[in-house]
Amino acid sequence: MSKNPEAIHLLEQNLTNICWVFLSTNPAAIHLLEQNPDKIYWDTLSANPAAIHLLEQNPDRIYWPNLSRNPGAIHLLERNLDKIDWLNLSMNPAAIYLLEKNPDKINWYFFSVNPAALPLLTKHPDKISWEKLSYNPAAIHLLEQNLDKLGNGLSLNPAAIHLLPKCPNCIHWDFLSSNPSAIHMFQILDYEKTQEANQAFKQELLERFFDPERMIRQANGVPLREYLKAYE
Repeated sequence: MSKNPEAIHLLEQNLTNICWVFLSTNPAAIHLLEQNPDKIYWDTLSANPAAIHLLEQNPDRIYWPNLSRNPGAIHLLERNLDKIDWLNLSMNPAAIYLLEKNPDKINWYFFSVNPAALPLLTKHPDKISWEKLSYNPAAIHLLEQNLDKLGNGLSLNPAAIHLLPKCPNCIHWDFLSSNPSAIHMFQILDYEKTQEANQAFKQELLERFFDPERMIRQANGVPLREYLKAYE
């Protein structure tokens, strides 16, 4: 909820339930962050395109790997080329011209996720990561022509729902349940019977979901204790 730009009115009424790690990424929450500067998480704020003025006022608090994927921060990155994290910049749709000037620094695996990268990717098809391209909503024409190369990210791609029947091995139900374009694919269930029939699966899912190594990877640099607050 704290990441959701549409939930600000609820968050304003429930300040004690806010996860400030995630709120710091929310472009609609700048006024709340300005009112509570001691609760800002500067690492995640660095990825917030609406927080550029705060970052400019506090350059020593910038976390450059996250700033490198911030589409609102190109002018800061241009002035600090030595601080750019090129892996994250490769995902930044506003950074194409910087990447074109430095093709040797492109991380093509993550560049394949970048919706602004299609002109370069079509020029270098041998460098495409089809696993990552499967997530890219701007790449539908390429995905349609290469169904045998796609991955589970297709289930999270809002523009690719029509491809899933042709590529059933790409269906990942966890991803699909988060895809706003896939709501019609979920039937109304008898929840009591479904819950009873899936107790063993539920236990296995919880064990895998909260596996410590997985949680550390998912936290993506956020302190694990703070990351876990989102699931309280």
